[in-house]
Amino acid sequence: MTTDRPAPGPSAAGPDPGPSADPPEPGPSAGRSATGVSVGPEVVTVGESMVVLSPDPTGPLEDADRLGVSVGGAESNVASALAGLGHRTAWVSRVGDDPFGRRVLRHVAATGVDTSLVAVDPAAPTGVYLKDPTPGGTAVHYYRSGSAASRLGPQVLDDPGLAGVRLLHLSGVTAALSPSCAALVRRAVADRPLPAARVAFDVNHRARLWSAEVAAPVLRGLADAADVVLVGLDEACTLWGVTDPTAVRDLLPGPDLVVVKDADVGVTALPRTGPDVFVPALRVPVHEPVGAGDAFAAGFLSGLLRGLDLGRCLRLGHLCAAPTLTVAGDTAPPPRRALADRLLALPAPDWASLDPVGVGLLTTTTATGRNGR
Repeated sequence: MTTDRPAPGPSAAGPDPGPSADPPEPGPSAGRSATGVSVGPEVVTVGESMVVLSPDPTGPLEDADRLGVSVGGAESNVASALAGLGHRTAWVSRVGDDPFGRRVLRHVAATGVDTSLVAVDPAAPTGVYLKDPTPGGTAVHYYRSGSAASRLGPQVLDDPGLAGVRLLHLSGVTAALSPSCAALVRRAVADRPLPAARVAFDVNHRARLWSAEVAAPVLRGLADAADVVLVGLDEACTLWGVTDPTAVRDLLPGPDLVVVKDADVGVTALPRTGPDVFVPALRVPVHEPVGAGDAFAAGFLSGLLRGLDLGRCLRLGHLCAAPTLTVAGDTAPPPRRALADRLLALPAPDWASLDPVGVGLLTTTTATGRNGR
């Protein structure tokens, strides 16, 4: 029988100052209000994070003499970005009792995310994946079968520390890891163990984990039971054979809100009631797209938590995704609050013609990629 021990890490951060990439101001210890009362997380994400090995410098994996080491995982990427945007955020997962597990915990905690609900498993390893950049795109190679996170189960949502959470974020990646992980996601969207929480689900189909034929009905059922769904138009086409946002919405009548991402074209939000909203993507030089969808999700969800209208939620998603598209890693710091608020308020024509470098969203260094590409 596996004996778990809690992972080290800070508790949830303090009150919400709104989007900012600045370090937190000195004040009360994390997880406590100014009066010393314990404050729980506003958002919780659940899923696996792994150590990422990438060729350095960028190039085909088979030719690499050196590998850079970083950390990546859809749900912790979202958690980190939301913490950077000022939200009290917790990440629930499992890691191995090994050097990679300690590195993952240290990395995620350093972004301001509460990792106190991450279990350390002495009997299973931390997952690893390798990136293989080629002229045709970046392929990934997973070494995660039997990982510590694959042993997650439905009971992780019963922790009393999650009481009062406003938003629970999960993805289809977790559902593909193991039967117990699939049961965890089903319980989250169907049984609602966190009754006060809005449930957001990013479809995130990973073909290397399960085929479209197997995944399609499972992911459709999970998505239709959630409150907010994010899905790429390309993956919706692969999974369900639909080719436009309206068809995706028709396929998923259950959620309050469906968000359909169409790469460099833009994103459409389709609420159950009210008009659809489309916001075009920013013109950004793409170094690598991995992680940009997670950054978009964090920005969009931050907007919902702040009570912004759908147009501004979509813009904030784009503003968070843009820096991530220009770097080799899976994450990049979100925009500063003052800059984000100014860009959220632009008239539509000014948004459509926005120069991300000219307004300070990207530097000339990030705009050409970390390795000058």
